[in-house]
Amino acid sequence: MEFMEIPLFDDDVYKMLIRFVFNLFFLGLIVRFAILPTQQDREFAFTVSMLNITVFFICFALKKLELELGMALGLFAIFGVLRYRTNALPIKEMTYLFVVIGIAVINSLSNKKTSYIELLAVNSLILTAAMLKERFVANGKLGTNGKVTRSKKPRKHVVEYDRLDLLAPEKANELQADIVQRTGMPIARIQVQSIDLKKDSATLNIWCDETTPTEDVS
Repeated sequence: MEFMEIPLFDDDVYKMLIRFVFNLFFLGLIVRFAILPTQQDREFAFTVSMLNITVFFICFALKKLELELGMALGLFAIFGVLRYRTNALPIKEMTYLFVVIGIAVINSLSNKKTSYIELLAVNSLILTAAMLKERFVANGKLGTNGKVTRSKKPRKHVVEYDRLDLLAPEKANELQADIVQRTGMPIARIQVQSIDLKKDSATLNIWCDETTPTEDVS
């Protein structure tokens, strides 16, 4: 049965729902065990989740279209260079954006030649790599005293800052040094939330990277 030459129902809806649940399961694991423990930013978790879901449905819908190779590569290039102009994203967050885009494309565009065991293996390997990276690379750092230091979860603070002249990108090091000197806290990341020219001040989000020594490596 069709309406305006478009079928009202297609058996592919079952395939779409099964693949979507499969994709959503691994997306949830990546967000819960790789992104949230270190980012502590639920807005970023929401961003990667919606990006993954949107890309999944776009790719699944385009899967039924006969795309030429150039069109397909152009579409993937658009996803690959995707970025948000409001704030400059750190390379780590850009990597996670690419990861969630990647699993959405893999789970939606795989055909009959790809078994569910292969999809399970690919998604599991990506999840394992992300978790191991956060466990052994992000959390373990070698200090100058020869001891391995383990990073705690970065703590976010919101501060009012009065030196607008240091907010320029080329003065990022001076800005960080000034905040460290004033607060005495180890600053890992600084983000400009808003600027009030009338009050000559800015609201900054700062993350403190606190580490504690754990063991000798000598």
